[in-house]
Amino acid sequence: MANQINFEIEETIGILSTNKSGWTKELNLISWNGRPPKFDLRDWAPDHAKMGKGITLTNEEVASLREILVGMVNE
Repeated sequence: MANQINFEIEETIGILSTNKSGWTKELNLISWNGRPPKFDLRDWAPDHAKMGKGITLTNEEVASLREILVGMVNE
């Protein structure tokens, strides 16, 4: 029996892209199973009823990713 995953999108930070079927790649702040929210990057169906695989990041990981991306732009 599969475990149910509960989530609450606390803040939509931005939509990176939308594909032909209407799914969007979004960066959100999400609380998973009642835990403190984390940054989350994944594909979502238009009604947010379905989601694709994604990644969650802590504040520290987002800060590290930002530094990496800024370094890539400045090269």
